[in-house]
Amino acid sequence: MKRPPPPETMPSPRRKRALSSEERVLWESVAKSIKPLHKKPRADKAEPLEDEPPAASAKSEKRSSRPPALSQELKTPAVKATAPPPLAPIGRRERSQISRGRKDIDARLDLHGMTQTRAHRALLNFLRTSSEDGMTFVLVITGKGRTVGPDSERGVLRRQVPEWLSLPEFRSLIVGFEQAHIGHGGDGALYVRVRRAR
Repeated sequence: MKRPPPPETMPSPRRKRALSSEERVLWESVAKSIKPLHKKPRADKAEPLEDEPPAASAKSEKRSSRPPALSQELKTPAVKATAPPPLAPIGRRERSQISRGRKDIDARLDLHGMTQTRAHRALLNFLRTSSEDGMTFVLVITGKGRTVGPDSERGVLRRQVPEWLSLPEFRSLIVGFEQAHIGHGGDGALYVRVRRAR
């Protein structure tokens, strides 16, 4: 069985050394020459602790303050994104001209049988292309949905497409939309006026 070492050989706990008067004068001259990162008025000078060496307190000050470039970035206000323009109804005269065939429909998109995800993607790509190609009026066919039988439903895309067209991502591509004439699909289709790309 081992015996504990005699008391004189046990290591004594280390004490932190206090600053000498020369070190304190040097520390104060360095502290006066430093410019603050922020222009806020500082509170009364805090005397450095006697137990803390100058290098340690300088490190703690560096950690707590941000570099000037970063603090300036945080102060600059974020640029506001411009809101997409509101939708406008298609004029009565233009709608009449389209339904009678006096004004051409530049392109058609049939969403029959597509899932909502696929239809959303197809509609967005179709309208982007139509806008870039300088088209004016396009026809989007949603279908009327199943109306006969025990599983009758009103048509998911028929409900969803008008809601999608009101979203900001679509409003930047279109001027407005309205239900199509019965000759072009009636309530299962929409006339969409495309906003031309600038």
